[in-house]
Amino acid sequence: MENNHNIFSGKLVKLTSIRPDDAEVMAKWQEDADYLRRMDSDMAIPLSLKELQSQDEESSNHIQFRIRTCQDDRLVGFVALHGIEWNNGIASLAIGIGDRSDRGKGYGKEALKLILLYAFYELNLHRVGLDVIGNNTPAIRSYTAVGFQEEGRMREAVYRDGQRYDRIMMSILRREWETHK
Repeated sequence: MENNHNIFSGKLVKLTSIRPDDAEVMAKWQEDADYLRRMDSDMAIPLSLKELQSQDEESSNHIQFRIRTCQDDRLVGFVALHGIEWNNGIASLAIGIGDRSDRGKGYGKEALKLILLYAFYELNLHRVGLDVIGNNTPAIRSYTAVGFQEEGRMREAVYRDGQRYDRIMMSILRREWETHK
């Protein structure tokens, strides 16, 4: 993707603003235990419609988009840059593809490419980081495919289904992303 490319739209998905009915769709995703348990290392607790709507508020250190299909404008996920430290040029990334049937279709990977383009070219960030549970192999594959590198592990920090998993920290620097893309 070049500088003059539409930074909000790819071939499969586009990054859009939050729409009034998004929270209702996202509330349905909250009923999927697998979705909740892969999204965060904290306890899986479904959020109510009201709680989801309150999360939609923007702040100067939190920017979020909805991921919609280009073909039919259907909501399939979200992506956010949070904990932005403007003085250091860094942010943390969160992404989720809600419905199980929409996973594995390349939506997340393309949304990652778009949010990195936005982070590095529009926001002029230097580094984007994230953490992921070690058993979330599809997510790790997507992060690695767009250029994220593992930079550390919190060994056995997540307990799921009677097993312990590492919490993996990954990041990408702007110069790495420019080389990788």
